[in-house]
Amino acid sequence: MSYRELIAELDRERADELSDALLELGALSVSVEDADADTPDEQPLFGEPGLTPERTAWQRSRVIALVAEEHDPALLVAAAANALGLDETPAFTLREVEEQDWVRLTQSQFDPIRIGERIWVVPSWHEAPDPQALVLELDPGLAFGTGSHPTTRLCMEWLEQAVQPGQSVLDYGCGSGILAILAKKCGANPVVGIDIDPQAVESARQNSLRNHADVTYGLPDDCPEGTFDIVVANILSNPLKLMASMLASRVKPGGRIALSGVLARQADEVARVYARWIDIAVWREHDGWVCLAGTRVDRA
Repeated sequence: MSYRELIAELDRERADELSDALLELGALSVSVEDADADTPDEQPLFGEPGLTPERTAWQRSRVIALVAEEHDPALLVAAAANALGLDETPAFTLREVEEQDWVRLTQSQFDPIRIGERIWVVPSWHEAPDPQALVLELDPGLAFGTGSHPTTRLCMEWLEQAVQPGQSVLDYGCGSGILAILAKKCGANPVVGIDIDPQAVESARQNSLRNHADVTYGLPDDCPEGTFDIVVANILSNPLKLMASMLASRVKPGGRIALSGVLARQADEVARVYARWIDIAVWREHDGWVCLAGTRVDRA
């Protein structure tokens, strides 16, 4: 079966309404994107967690609807416009979508990733390039963390160097569980992964089972009492600052902490917040992101 995409540009007030109407009338899928993407007029919508976004829609939106061959795109758009009470039918263009093996196409975009000295992140449809390395089998999924983003990579490189066998590790904001799984494979025990997203927690559990890594996961209220030899948090700068006291209190005296999800320009500000409890500094920078690392000390 062949498909077509119809593409219409509308102002921000009408884009979501048209999307819903097209789906109700039989479009197979609909997406909305910034019509000014990759131009000087591109508009970011979202900032960091905990902050109210300045914008909730783009000034000009591009609605892209996937339509089966048997549907007449002109009639579909006209019916959607009529359902919304629009005075004019939005102009649109069409492009053909070639029949493809979408699963294979998607998988082809994700190759094994080498990180640090001996870490490989390998999707399930690939063989490990070096079976003797620290191999993490991990497929792209709903939870953040496959090793491709600089913040994840930085934390993994730090853990590879920092973890000693038998040390306890807390991964706060565990996402896919990639950091917790790596810590376990480096010899850490016990390892705990915490996330506010129940879907991420479930994803992390499944990834740990696949990697034969014994990690305890849960929501924040499930986090066990006590301190850890190592705490790692790959989140973003604002939540890291808000949680500074809590995260620092989870580090044993003399224990170590690593923080990422921090842009280089934010590093000094985050470090100042943690300086009350932690001797902390930039450990490494990559593509504008940094990993901060330090040791908990007793302040007089």
